[in-house]
Amino acid sequence: MNPVAIFRHFPIEGPGYFATFLERHGIPWQLVRIDAGDVVPSALHAFSGFAFMGGPMSVNDDLPWIAPALALIRDAVAADMPVLGHCLGGQLMAKALGGTVSRNPVKEIGWADVTVAAGAGAQRWFGHAAPAFRSFHWHGETFSVPPGAHGLLSSAHCVNQAFALGHSLGMQCHIEMTPEMIASWCKGGAREIARSSDSPGVQQPEKIMADLEERLRELHTVADGVYARWIENLK
Repeated sequence: MNPVAIFRHFPIEGPGYFATFLERHGIPWQLVRIDAGDVVPSALHAFSGFAFMGGPMSVNDDLPWIAPALALIRDAVAADMPVLGHCLGGQLMAKALGGTVSRNPVKEIGWADVTVAAGAGAQRWFGHAAPAFRSFHWHGETFSVPPGAHGLLSSAHCVNQAFALGHSLGMQCHIEMTPEMIASWCKGGAREIARSSDSPGVQQPEKIMADLEERLRELHTVADGVYARWIENLK
């Protein structure tokens, strides 16, 4: 099997638990380090699927790698190859497929419940976690559901938390988190948390880190089901 291409856009926002899952299932993966100057690949069939991780930038920024990434996503979906997006990755997918990305009414940072929609598409991806599960969040923007796609998840402060189109899944929330990632994000994002402390969707670091082992165990159970569904269609 060709590897899954995993796009990292910021050094501390790597594949996390997603890579652990792939390795556990014997699926090779290759890291494309956008943050280190790696070029967006153009050859679809060198890979079995594509996964896009998070990052602090906006998909609406004028960055040289964004247009090639959007084109790759469109080409992959058109070829029925599975694409997976986490937060910024989900926003890239939404924009590539005809949706929009704009400022969310409030910033979301920390743990919060997401509700699984009642439709068959949502049940296919998240039925094992229905009717709701607690996920991790760190975003100030949000996406619209692209034409032809189906909305799957929502939260109290963000209407669109996930969508699916064919074999591809874009998420606003983070199901790939590890203890190390959460600790580094809280440390690196301390100033952002302080500036956003009046937002009802923002938690303080001590609350984010509380009961971390149990919260991640629950989150990884959700991730196992989602990732298992996604790898079924790797080329």
